[in-house]
Amino acid sequence: MKNSILLLILTFLANGCGAVPFHETEPAPLPPGEPRSVVERFEAALPASFQLLSTVVFEYNWRTFSGIGYLDINTADKAFKVVCLNPMGVKLFELSGDRNSVATHYTIADFTRYGDVAAAVAGDIRRIYFDLVPAREATVRKSACRLKFRQPSGAGHLEYVFAGPRGDLIEKNYYDESGLAWRVAYYEYLEQNGKRVPQGIVLLHYDYRYRLTVRQKEFHF
Repeated sequence: MKNSILLLILTFLANGCGAVPFHETEPAPLPPGEPRSVVERFEAALPASFQLLSTVVFEYNWRTFSGIGYLDINTADKAFKVVCLNPMGVKLFELSGDRNSVATHYTIADFTRYGDVAAAVAGDIRRIYFDLVPAREATVRKSACRLKFRQPSGAGHLEYVFAGPRGDLIEKNYYDESGLAWRVAYYEYLEQNGKRVPQGIVLLHYDYRYRLTVRQKEFHF
């Protein structure tokens, strides 16, 4: 992702109201059982596919911009569809893709001047919504209130942090050779029809120095 891509997206989004506050997961003893059983309970409570309407706030270079996003996610197939609007209801882009590819169905013409916007958006969707549990071969460190799993990924490694009385995923961190490259934090889980859903998500991309805050407005599965 190029910085110019981010700047262009932010330019087309109207001014927002800043970062959305979410409650941190309170320290609490983890549910009983071995670390892998905690992960398995969490995985069983994840919806396999869902539709999500969210408000989205981008923060970059001391500026804040907001938009509205509609997502259709299929975690089993690692597939997604996304439409992004500005607060006035003007469509900015519409994309679909999977783990390895992305297709652009619509984008504001000026976006094409600044690089591959579709790849940039698809990358963040994958970071946030796919691969939410560690591999079986991941190593684990356990404390009274947290589980940390670590596994190789690309040129670096992924870290998964589980916490709270239900053992929810609260962080997904990626480290490369220079340190922490990006982090996704999950907040305020609610149970809906037996499934666990975070009401707030914050992605911090340290390499590209931007923050993405997502607040769930409507959720269907």
